[in-house]
Amino acid sequence: MDPYEDGKRKFLSPLDKPQAEPPLPMEALVEIQAKKMEEQHIADEPLIPVNSLLEHLSELRKQIIKGLTVFILFFIVVFSTINIWFPFVTRGHSLIILGPLEVVKFYMTISTTLSFGLAMPFLVHFLWSFVKPGLKEAESRFLGLYAPVMLALFLLGIAFGYFVVNPLSYSFLVGIGATNFDVMVSASEYMHFLIMTTVPLGLLFELPIVALFLSAIGVLTAESMKKIRGWSYIGMGVGSAVITPPDFISQLLVLIPMIILYEISIYLVKRIERKQIESTA
Repeated sequence: MDPYEDGKRKFLSPLDKPQAEPPLPMEALVEIQAKKMEEQHIADEPLIPVNSLLEHLSELRKQIIKGLTVFILFFIVVFSTINIWFPFVTRGHSLIILGPLEVVKFYMTISTTLSFGLAMPFLVHFLWSFVKPGLKEAESRFLGLYAPVMLALFLLGIAFGYFVVNPLSYSFLVGIGATNFDVMVSASEYMHFLIMTTVPLGLLFELPIVALFLSAIGVLTAESMKKIRGWSYIGMGVGSAVITPPDFISQLLVLIPMIILYEISIYLVKRIERKQIESTA
């Protein structure tokens, strides 16, 4: 039997010569060369065009300058009128200063915090003006519709902390200390306590809007929120213990609104999903 018949041979003889492939037509060679040049051109192009990057940086710089200008103006007004509004912040509590530099530190801290809060609507508007061109239509429409609601919920959380959580927790803690000690509260400690019992609540009160946004982009559903309800409650309990003073009253005053807001978020997401189903039906 011939081992080389039917092309079944495994080894070539040194005398065998490989058959040369026929040359490609000129049109095919030109097309291949053009494809190679196009691939090389695409590989050499940057992911983000330089002109576009410079435009974005210029716009970001413009919005940052606007935000700093508004913040500085509010800071000047707040700092120059500190003797007028200061009693409303301290609620008439007797505070002490431990050194001359602490006076300046305290005034700067409280003026900066209040100025930032007053300038926040403007800062949000400037941030919105910067990110709006890069958002999808659904995201842009959602943020444009709910941005005022987010600000209102933030202010509502601040008010809840200032009028409810702060005075109750302050009285509770000072009352415990007064049993065995002469309680003297420094101005810096009081300011830290005031911020800790107000600002985190302002952020937590925006939970329903965050849930609606995640639902609008398809990340969150009402059913998934129900499935993780137990773990969410545990997480909120841990969170309330972290962001509040170490007393049971403050933690409970924060945990209850968080649970209510979580249930409201489930209701709102379910309602949005129902409307989407009705619109597509």
